[in-house]
Amino acid sequence: MAEDTSKPDTSTKRLDFKKQTLDDAYSVPANLLEIEVCNPETHGFARNRYTDYEIKMNTNIPVFKIKETSVRRRYRDFEWLKKELERDSKIVVPPLPGKALGRQLPFRGDEGLFDDEFIENRKKGLEEFINKVAGHPLAQNERCLHMFLQEPIIDKNYVPGKVRSTN
Repeated sequence: MAEDTSKPDTSTKRLDFKKQTLDDAYSVPANLLEIEVCNPETHGFARNRYTDYEIKMNTNIPVFKIKETSVRRRYRDFEWLKKELERDSKIVVPPLPGKALGRQLPFRGDEGLFDDEFIENRKKGLEEFINKVAGHPLAQNERCLHMFLQEPIIDKNYVPGKVRSTN
């Protein structure tokens, strides 16, 4: 029995697609989220000394009400965010860079927690952490993440919950 070959087979037909232009290729992505941890600053003296970092965010994701922000955060603020996300969200939260308890011991030959190389390594670890967390679609709806990235001061008495898109 011979097959009828007069009709073209539509099951193997290629999909029609729009050819990409240079403007399309180099335009802003549909879901842009850039977060940079930078400009570490050490404050205080002796036992009251601490380092904080600037957190710069640039996004076009609708759930974030402010598209460009810059806030300063300490390591303990990152610990707070991790704890809040573990408590209130359904995501697996990545680890933070270590506490470096050994660097807090007295009589070290370096600056301990305030050594430039340590601060730079911690900065990189914190940037990796916050980009993994903020890039997760479920975490993007958490009020604690929005407060961490967009509010100058973290209100630790806030009411946990979800943020709704304003778009």
